[in-house]
Amino acid sequence: MPGARPARTVLESSQIHYMETLGYIYAILRSEMASIVGSSIAKLLLAAVLGGLIGMERELKHRPAGLRTNMFICFGAAMYTLLSDELAALHIGDHTRIAAQIIPGIGFIGAGTIIHARGDLVTGITSAATLFVVASIGMAVGGGLYLTASFATGLILLCLFFLGWAEDRLSLKVAVHGYEVTGPTMEEITAEVNHVLESIHSVMLNVQVAPTTDHIRVQFDVEGTHKDQRVFLDGLKRSSVLLSATPLGPVRAE
Repeated sequence: MPGARPARTVLESSQIHYMETLGYIYAILRSEMASIVGSSIAKLLLAAVLGGLIGMERELKHRPAGLRTNMFICFGAAMYTLLSDELAALHIGDHTRIAAQIIPGIGFIGAGTIIHARGDLVTGITSAATLFVVASIGMAVGGGLYLTASFATGLILLCLFFLGWAEDRLSLKVAVHGYEVTGPTMEEITAEVNHVLESIHSVMLNVQVAPTTDHIRVQFDVEGTHKDQRVFLDGLKRSSVLLSATPLGPVRAE
């Protein structure tokens, strides 16, 4: 029939156009996979590893901002840096606009880790500062500064391990440690613990009492330097009134 040939021609033209479109999309994706995605994935993986190393140290010390938090922040900072560069290149914009917003964003997260505990005792500042620096490592990785990011990670880990140890040993820092003691009565326990606390000029904080059939269990916190904590624990263990004295470790330390 005379009208059948044009209909078939239109159908074939549509199919050809559709195949050409798919071929064009495939070529674009292949080009991106070859030139951009490969290096981007390597950068993101490196950022996750470097952030994870610092996060592991924080996790081992039982800090609120631990492994996942530091890893995600480093990964996210690298991702935003990559996006800032790639989107600006595609749309002819400012290469630093997205990356510049990382700094106030991390400042907001860091502020949430700082706690005003009691009096002049403020905790979480080291954790907040660590998050701030971890974000800069992610930005360095995203910008291709791999050696700089790796060096910064090593330096941060050295400071967190060594300087924290030095602060404790030299008694430069006030921390809050938890303890558990047992005794015959609450009155005797309180009097004995307060007597030992006189030597370091401190008081019991956050006292919790758990009576049992045989004795009274009391958990409490004490604020002081590393030297003060050691002196206090020795005094508890020498006590003839207390049945046992167990240190529970730091409860709010950097």
